[in-house]
Amino acid sequence: MSAPTLQEFQQQVSELLLRHRSLLDVLTKYSQSNASVNRAVSKAITECGCIELNARHQGFSEEMELDQAMKQSKSHMEGQLCENCLDIVRSELGKNMFYMSALCNLLGISMEEVVAKESDKCSTLGLFNMT
Repeated sequence: MSAPTLQEFQQQVSELLLRHRSLLDVLTKYSQSNASVNRAVSKAITECGCIELNARHQGFSEEMELDQAMKQSKSHMEGQLCENCLDIVRSELGKNMFYMSALCNLLGISMEEVVAKESDKCSTLGLFNMT
């Protein structure tokens, strides 16, 4: 079974979204689903412990060469999501994408165009794309 395209997924969401058709409803559900993603990742750290977070200053300086900065850059994460946490995070990300798609539908925006434009921007600007 192949994954649906973004366009197919967006169409599917359009057909399924009945209850939350209001822009305000979709905005708040999208925000809520984003918080649920954050909560699921946090629970993987605080309850399960399959991943650990050890955050500290990255130590960048203006004089630092780009390749040195890339080598020094850390995710602050250790470990990997266990199967249970991975399933939960995937599920929450799926809900988040559902409401992102719903928001795109209400605003007349193609998710494929959003991804294509962002990819073009990344290709053009490279590392300087970070905003």
